[in-house]
Amino acid sequence: MIRATFLDHSGFLVELEDVCLLFDWWKGSLPPLPEKPLAVFASHRHEDHFSPAIFSLADGTRPIRFLLGRDIHPTEKNRARWGLTDETASLCRFLGGNERVEAFPGVTVETLPSTDEGVAFVVSACGCTVYHAGDLHWWHWEGEDKAWNRNMEVNFKRFLQPLAGRHIHLAMVPLDPRLEGASDWGLQYFLELTDTQTVLPMHQWGNFGLTEQFCARHPDLAPHLCPITAPGQSFTFPSV
Repeated sequence: MIRATFLDHSGFLVELEDVCLLFDWWKGSLPPLPEKPLAVFASHRHEDHFSPAIFSLADGTRPIRFLLGRDIHPTEKNRARWGLTDETASLCRFLGGNERVEAFPGVTVETLPSTDEGVAFVVSACGCTVYHAGDLHWWHWEGEDKAWNRNMEVNFKRFLQPLAGRHIHLAMVPLDPRLEGASDWGLQYFLELTDTQTVLPMHQWGNFGLTEQFCARHPDLAPHLCPITAPGQSFTFPSV
């Protein structure tokens, strides 16, 4: 089974049989952590995805690794500001797009480039595949230059191509109300490209009614969505 807790915005705690995955936690209450190895992800440096508070989780109570977008710079000044010790820094990997690393034995992390900052994560562990988009999304802004919007579409589809037809047990994908009529283009494309069982929409800025609107517009894709209505919600999904 997969247990996922929505923390807030794009933050999730995903518990698998032998490992826990913490994605883009900067806001919301973190529930008690099981006594399992913990892989902590921050897709990029934006303050709604990365908080140096994550480094306080390296308290010696469990094996831990930090997988961070390469735009999060561990300069001497930043390390001092974050309280990042040499010991904790040694547990960090800073990743660009199209990389593949092993967080723990049997826990493989792949990255995709982002259409904004940082990376998206694909994690394979315990027989499951979990995807967290970070800010890899089809960012189509009304009023933006047409060439810019077209370039965004091309890059978004190109960066997602490695996931074509891939079976994903759980995905966390943006559904951003600021994009207005284009808010669901990225999610629709993702679901049509991949073989994804369940999506938890994220990056909704508290507008949780977007999921219901998406399902009404795309009834064929609705069974794949799990509506979120408030921070702190937990969900359980099959891992087959």
